[in-house]
Amino acid sequence: QVQLVESGGGLAQAGDSLRLSCAASDSSLRSYGVAWFRQASGKEREFVATIRATSTTHYADSVKGRFTISRDRVKDTVSLQMDTLKPEDTAIYYCAAGRPILSAIRNPHMYGHWGQGTQVTVSS
Repeated sequence: QVQLVESGGGLAQAGDSLRLSCAASDSSLRSYGVAWFRQASGKEREFVATIRATSTTHYADSVKGRFTISRDRVKDTVSLQMDTLKPEDTAIYYCAAGRPILSAIRNPHMYGHWGQGTQVTVSS
């Protein structure tokens, strides 16, 4: 069972930047598509961004142009650079790994491996 570990969450003010990172316990991340999801209090988990094994990226409209997902193949990590943060970005952010088909990349059920989540709080 692949275990994912997120790091980099914390407190920020609107307009600030934060960088999240995801690593796998067995250094197998490079063979998976990796996505970031987030879940705000009282809301459903929502797709944020994904980078496929081919390094193709996709973003939710709400973060497009502000967030950047990238993969470091040497370190075998996936990062989410979050710029121009807004209070509505406040949520627990989860890293997920899987091999979904293109039409299902935004579906959390298509990812079989999840991290424990990291809190991101953005104040106005």
